[in-house]
Amino acid sequence: MMGIDILSRIIEYKKEEVAKLKQTRPEASLSAELGDFTSRRPFIKSLSGRQTPKLRIIAEIKRASPSKGHMRLDLDAAHFSAAYERGGAAAISVLTESKWFKGSIKDLTTARKTSTLPVLRKDFIISSYQIYESAVIGADAVLLIARILSKNQLMEYLDLCDTLKMDALVEIHTMDDLEKIKNTSARLIGINNRNLSSFETDVNRSIEMSAGLSDFQIPVALSGIHARADIEQTVKAGIYNFLIGESIVRSNDPEAFIRSLLNKE
Repeated sequence: MMGIDILSRIIEYKKEEVAKLKQTRPEASLSAELGDFTSRRPFIKSLSGRQTPKLRIIAEIKRASPSKGHMRLDLDAAHFSAAYERGGAAAISVLTESKWFKGSIKDLTTARKTSTLPVLRKDFIISSYQIYESAVIGADAVLLIARILSKNQLMEYLDLCDTLKMDALVEIHTMDDLEKIKNTSARLIGINNRNLSSFETDVNRSIEMSAGLSDFQIPVALSGIHARADIEQTVKAGIYNFLIGESIVRSNDPEAFIRSLLNKE
């Protein structure tokens, strides 16, 4: 188990990183590089709403994590993204945080070039700068973590995503997070089974918290999904979307493993 201060350490590092980026490439300059929004791939539309229940997997490109250490540092983003699509994934998530997760923006651009699937940028977004950056590098959606943002920030970033024609996956874990997203435009809600402070995981978390979502919101179970049985347990609660990283990355055959999760062997 990781120390309880890991999230705060990540955020402090991220603040320093963004400050340095702004010095070399100001936000105004970054926003001027925005291209044609018509190339965006619809992320939310690729998933299952409550009215159209069908199992959907967001397969993640993930090299390491603070809790699990190195998983696959030599991961070939092109090979994996192509395998994910062949296996039946609905979308791809790419970790771009470099210090603790060993990810990169290059992994995201590679994944998008080698598949036709919509791609989510998964990082610790604390600034509008990172959202503009995500749009410039071609992300179709971004992760917004409710716990590390104020409600005003969350609303501002959701509006910015809408302006830039990107979707947003808003991550929650606690009742406080659930309260924070109320009366916002957050539509796609990722319920993290993992506590970001201790990195302990409980698959029942998404099941318990999904009941508090509004009818227009689409739940996604995050973390701790390792087998078909975990999916079947969660589907009973009306959750049909799953973001899965570690178990796919560690598998010997990602394509076949995704098929087994979808029950499509």
